[in-house]
Formats: sequence, structure tokens, C-alpha cells
Amino acid sequence: MDALDVPAHDHRMVEQLFRDYHAAASDAQRRAVVELLVRELSRHAALEELDRLDEGDARTDDLVARLRGDVEEHVRELETEFLPGLRAAVGQERFDALGRALVRAERTAPTRPHPNAPDRPPALTLAAPVAAAYDRVRDRLQGRPRT
Repeated sequence: MDALDVPAHDHRMVEQLFRDYHAAASDAQRRAVVELLVRELSRHAALEELDRLDEGDARTDDLVARLRGDVEEHVRELETEFLPGLRAAVGQERFDALGRALVRAERTAPTRPHPNAPDRPPALTLAAPVAAAYDRVRDRLQGRPRT
């Protein structure tokens, strides 16, 4: 997978999760889908408010709809503009290497939002692995689904 395939795969997964949310038969099923959305999108954005909602919270539908619009715009820009331009600029070999690096990074990325964590190196380099390890322990203890 090259550097366009990796995010495209993630985007298709998130698109499916939005479909799953609308097809869910109960508040419990919708909450499970929200937890998966938080896990997947925490790699890319802070979702603090969505993650704090309880099962059946009336605000969930509106927040998921707003999030879906934001994600769809992000996907369009990344897949049709930014990444194809980057591939043309750096060449396929370097683009393939970037794809491999993205796969490795996703395996160690935090699974929950950390809006107060540093977002720039060098502090990010130190904080991200700690946050990711903490998230994975917390996910297992709480029985959150894995993707």
C-alpha cells in the first residue's frame, strides 16, 4: 500500500461506520459505532465532546452528522488534491515508503482524543506513545471494540 492507499482504506472504513451508525437498531449499537468512530478518527482529530456522550444522548445524532460532513470534506481534499499532488512531486518509490510509514504510525497512534496534548515535535514525539499505550490499556479494561 502506498501513501494514498493507506488513508483511502481508513476513509472507506469510516464511511462504513457512518452507514453502520444509521443502520443501528438501538442506542447501544449506535454507542458502539460511536466508540469505533472515536477510535478511528482520534488519529486525525480531537473528538472530545463526542467521546464523552452517554448512550442515548440526544446530541449524538447531530454531532455524528456534523462529523460526517467534516470527514467527507477531509476525504475529498486528501484523496483528490493533496495526496495525488504529493505522489506526482516525490515519485512512486518515496510515496510507497511514506505508505509503509503511515501503516507503522497507525499501529501506535492514540485511540482516543487528547485535545490538551502537545501537537508539535518534540513534545508530540514524547507524548504520543505514552498516550497510545494508556489508551490501549483503557480500551481493554473498558471492553471497547478494536478495529
